[in-house]
Amino acid sequence: MTNYKNDRRFNGSYFLEEVELKLKKRLDEIRKSLSDGQKEIDNMQEYYWENYTEMDEYGYEDYDNQQALLHQVNANQEKLQLKHRFEKMLDSPFFGRVDFVFDGEEEAEPFYIGIGNFAEKAGMQPLVYDWRAPVSGLFYDFDKGPAVYQAPAGEIQGEILSKWQYKIKNGKMIYEFESDTKIDDDILKKELGTNSDVKLKNIVRTIQKEQNAIIRNTRDRILVIQGAAGSGKTSIALHRIAYLLYHERENLKSSNILILSPNGVFADYISHILPELGEENIREMSFDLFAYKELKNTAADCEDKYDQLERIMKFPDQEALRRADWKQSAEFVGEIEGFLAMLEDSLMDFRPVEYRGTVMTEEEILKLFYYKFTETPLLKRMDLVRDYFIDEWETLRGRNISDDDKLLLQQKFDKMYVTKDLYRIYCQLLEECGLDPLSGAEYERRKIPYEDVFPMLYLKYRLEGGNHSHKNIKHLVIDEMQDYSYLQYTILANLFSCKMTILGDRAQTMDVRQQDVLKFLPRILGRDLHKIEMNKSYRNTVEIAEYAAKISGIEDLILLDRHGKEVAEQTFASEDFLLDAVQENLNEEFETAALLTMTEEEALELNRLLKLRGAEVAYIDKNSSSFKKGLTVTTFYLAKGLEFDQVFAVRGKEQNPLRQQAEYICAMLFIIPGFPFITSGIDLAKLDMRSGTERLMYALIVILVATMAAWLMALTGWLCCWQARRVFVRLWPFPNSRMPRS
Repeated sequence: MTNYKNDRRFNGSYFLEEVELKLKKRLDEIRKSLSDGQKEIDNMQEYYWENYTEMDEYGYEDYDNQQALLHQVNANQEKLQLKHRFEKMLDSPFFGRVDFVFDGEEEAEPFYIGIGNFAEKAGMQPLVYDWRAPVSGLFYDFDKGPAVYQAPAGEIQGEILSKWQYKIKNGKMIYEFESDTKIDDDILKKELGTNSDVKLKNIVRTIQKEQNAIIRNTRDRILVIQGAAGSGKTSIALHRIAYLLYHERENLKSSNILILSPNGVFADYISHILPELGEENIREMSFDLFAYKELKNTAADCEDKYDQLERIMKFPDQEALRRADWKQSAEFVGEIEGFLAMLEDSLMDFRPVEYRGTVMTEEEILKLFYYKFTETPLLKRMDLVRDYFIDEWETLRGRNISDDDKLLLQQKFDKMYVTKDLYRIYCQLLEECGLDPLSGAEYERRKIPYEDVFPMLYLKYRLEGGNHSHKNIKHLVIDEMQDYSYLQYTILANLFSCKMTILGDRAQTMDVRQQDVLKFLPRILGRDLHKIEMNKSYRNTVEIAEYAAKISGIEDLILLDRHGKEVAEQTFASEDFLLDAVQENLNEEFETAALLTMTEEEALELNRLLKLRGAEVAYIDKNSSSFKKGLTVTTFYLAKGLEFDQVFAVRGKEQNPLRQQAEYICAMLFIIPGFPFITSGIDLAKLDMRSGTERLMYALIVILVATMAAWLMALTGWLCCWQARRVFVRLWPFPNSRMPRS
């Protein structure tokens, strides 16, 4: 059997030193190779410019030189990527080890697991294995004892003798210990307990067995993940993409993947993950922004989702909400299809076309339009009829029609449409459905309401054909799936006939009522989709999660066993008192904090007041593209998906239809809860008599004033405060004079 004492491969600290030396040596070799390669490129370019006039007349030498140059540039680019990966690995070359005995053998083989592969020389056996390599599955999926992994050659069986976990930072061993079971909960808690950052962190050190199964899933064409807040679903989806890029490297490139993200800030927040995992960043876009670009020739402007949310909160109208929901439903899609069938007749006014002695009769046009080109979208069908006429004339006359005359013919055929204005056609659809049409303003004054954006886009594709600019996309990632409607998924299914990873949390919907997209997705995407429920939350303590569960009604949430103080609710007489409390509670040790409001108007006002106080504060609106450290002021809906060390949430009006959703989202945004050292009792306990007495007197005065004023106030607002440290809750019932009232 293996002699662990004498074999230094099983000594993590020694192995770290050895790997670091070899990493540095490889880096020196790569740097020299890059330098030599750049000199070669410079020489090639110099030779070309000195001799290109004398190269052979057929261009063979020129072509050969260009190909050689391209080959060298690509080689240098690959080396540069390798250099960046090895430089990252110098900080922490590995985080785990599995000692595995293959069936039929006696000696154990140590497999060190890291962020990427590393071998002393290219083609040699790796010293450190990429976390995505088949053998790395042993680390995530098995405890000590019998184990298997899937290698290219087939299933490999054996036994795990031991598993080790390491924490390495700046090339130094912080700790190492043997763990006989899964990723140790203490390690997981330590990782989760670090301060949040302006970038989402990778989770390769703490991937759980159930998460690893999702990440390594290559079988399912469409994978739908319903994950509770804090379950790590976004991280898992991004790690899955990194795994697929590794596993399917021959057929899948970063340019073949697209992420649909809710906004620019969220896109920036997740942008760090793939480069950190050794892959190129991938494209992302907002589906709203995509729709607006598609409709730019129809209207000068469109509302976005956030415009709609603000309107709903300011002017709650149940009938308007019902109409908006209906316009996104399967029923309305059916109405559009019925309208299109009727439109084939009502939109057309056929007439004969004459050109230089040749006439195409109305009957001929009808036959071509309704029988020969019936599969072509309605607003593009007449173009084919025109092309048919042009081809027939040019064939008979033996000469081409000029471009000017083609334009004239185009106008003649287009006049057979009563209108080609998509906006007017959509208004006709609304009238057919018994709804008020949109404003009949000219193009420059048109602004499409958000509930009409995607119905109009669907109508456009049915009348003109779909957008083909994304045909190269082989994998689509849809985040916040609960915020997409039936109609939006129908459009996406027509745009992207590829593999998909779809994820979200039905409890964090941005609609007035929760919707479970899993009920209708199989109708749209097919029944071969695989649904996964993730009910374990790693983000919050039991107390925070239970508080959020009371708001959302969720009962089946599984929690990591972490505890903190109960959630505190406080009321304030004015914005000044509220901001005093926020500033007192801010902990400079933390990287991030958030002051969240219901509406944009409230966020702007609090941001203005904080800046008047000289506070360093960042403001996020729908046009923001980055997430910054320190205190951030924004609305609850723009903060969704982000994480903060501290969260201060201002509750909105009781009648606000989105109040419940806002409260739940705010409650689930932070990593570790706790409460600030703000009570006089703490100061007195520390024998800071002056400060403690002042705070105590201030508290007594405030409470007295609040008590006297309470009977005058019918409604009050509140502030929820969560912060990553333990101790006291201060609860002061202040009447609220200016902040949104509950």
